[in-house]
Amino acid sequence: MNHDEIDVPTYFLCPISLEIMKDPVTVSTGITYDRESIEKWLFSKKNKTCPITKQQLSDYTDLTPNHTLRRLIQAWCTLNASQGIERIPTPKPPINKIQIAKLIKEASHSNLTIQIKSLKKLKSFASGSETNKRCMEDAGAVEFLASIVINNSSNIDSASLLISETNVNPADEALSILHNLHVSEAGLKNLLAFKNGEFIGSLTKVMQKGFFESRAYAVFLLKSMSEVAEPVQLLHQNTELFVELVQVLKDQISQKVSKAALQTLIHLCPFGRNRIKGVEAGTVPVLIELLLENCKDRKPNEMMLVLLECLCQCAEGRAELLRHGAGMAVVSKKILRVSSVANDRAVRILLSVSRFSATHNVVQEMLKLGVVAKLCLVLQVDCGSKTKEKAREILKMHARVWRDSPCIPSNLLSSYPNYI
Repeated sequence: MNHDEIDVPTYFLCPISLEIMKDPVTVSTGITYDRESIEKWLFSKKNKTCPITKQQLSDYTDLTPNHTLRRLIQAWCTLNASQGIERIPTPKPPINKIQIAKLIKEASHSNLTIQIKSLKKLKSFASGSETNKRCMEDAGAVEFLASIVINNSSNIDSASLLISETNVNPADEALSILHNLHVSEAGLKNLLAFKNGEFIGSLTKVMQKGFFESRAYAVFLLKSMSEVAEPVQLLHQNTELFVELVQVLKDQISQKVSKAALQTLIHLCPFGRNRIKGVEAGTVPVLIELLLENCKDRKPNEMMLVLLECLCQCAEGRAELLRHGAGMAVVSKKILRVSSVANDRAVRILLSVSRFSATHNVVQEMLKLGVVAKLCLVLQVDCGSKTKEKAREILKMHARVWRDSPCIPSNLLSSYPNYI
């Protein structure tokens, strides 16, 4: 709606967006906002105060429609139709808990056709306003949808769909709804503990046998859950979870999905035996191959090096790195080519190898691959004092072997190894 050249009454404009309000609602402080703007303020940005008065809202989900103002705005739009102003349609009222409870009951029906139809209605509500999403969560939709996934994840593969006249698996629909709901932090924590962690096992099955879209939704949910989880909730995860997350990385469904899988593994791997399970799942060679392919994008490179550094803190991870023909080379290559974060993580990886896995052959390989030259270069450029300190520590460890190497710059030789 173009109102730049038209004199619009100020009370028609939303105080947040300064646009003509389409669905004016009043909060408990008496200030009126456009529903979309105030919902974004309250739910997406997680504020609990009135943007104008800064007062705490007594119930920040209670948005009262201002019908009088909406009718005035609609009348004004009609009067100014000749100037290109379109009339604002009457908005649909938000859903309530009674409606959601009724749909949940219908979706529990044993008849698959009725169940899918009800789930599609829930999906429609979930794709609506933020108020709808929070109302659905408050009505118990998250736990109900999690149960649908648990009960149907075992037969989520494409072959099982042949027996259904709807050609849709309830678990696929439930996952799609959970994704659209943008479940709150409290809701995500409940999912972690739901039925003694059974929901995570169901998401693993979805990643193993589901379609690309469902696998993506499963990864996104796992990423969100891992971000809010307590360390104790991330301990003792099944090896199958790591295997499927690594498979998602290999399949490269999309850059967004790969990023979510990396973030999930980064959250999982520091705890308990999870690091070793990550290595056993084949994470290290997959990361090396991806680092070889990914030369430009900063964030993916940083995340892969963060995860690789975590895995190299155990002997099994370092062994996998050294076993790969390009392992040491690609880590060295990323230094001074991506970012300061990548520099730090790559040097940390080399430091772990130098401290705990530096056999004679490994030390010689670091020389042949140009690792030593790159470390010397780190000392001469502006890449952070901590990174330089780690590089210097590596060079000191193996000074006797590398001292006569032509890769050591002449300006460092006079004081090497004491300076380095």
